[in-house]
Amino acid sequence: MVLSSFAISTAAIFVAELGDKSQLLAMTFAARYRAWQVLLGITVATTAVHAASVGLGVGLGSLLSTELMGLLAGAAFLGFAAWTVRGDRLTDAERNAGSNRVGSAVLIVTIAFFLAELGDKTMLATVTLATQQHWLGTWIGSTVGMVVADALAIGVGLLLGKYLPDRLIRYGAAALFVLFGLWLVVDSLPAVLA
Repeated sequence: MVLSSFAISTAAIFVAELGDKSQLLAMTFAARYRAWQVLLGITVATTAVHAASVGLGVGLGSLLSTELMGLLAGAAFLGFAAWTVRGDRLTDAERNAGSNRVGSAVLIVTIAFFLAELGDKTMLATVTLATQQHWLGTWIGSTVGMVVADALAIGVGLLLGKYLPDRLIRYGAAALFVLFGLWLVVDSLPAVLA
């Protein structure tokens, strides 16, 4: 159960992170700091935010029936698809957050990512997954999925920055959310209606 939760969470959060503002933030920081510093800051922030997300998801999961949570999770994933198509943009404050080189790069990245992830779709997706999956697998998997997606953004940002097909990534991620969402709704709806 832990391994399947890990696999599902890793894949779902990796997809959720594609085209997210956190990836844009990772690319921005990668232009200012060493890649390992950015990746370490992302990992620390993600581990903390996703621990809280899993705790919230486990609490919600114990309050509501599995079938109802499945239906709500499916609807949430359809919402994540729409959010992904809409896309994220960095504000000027977020874009300039890494321009101040005073202090530790890792600390700056950690704080920026922690704040950027609060209420973000990857946090909400982790809460949703934790309502139905094993908490430990969800926590580790969601953290790994996000770090891998952001590491990809760092690499792509360093190598291909201006040639990144943002629109293609957003629509591809949205299509995967629609598939996951529809699957959850179709799987849970008969039991909820019964």
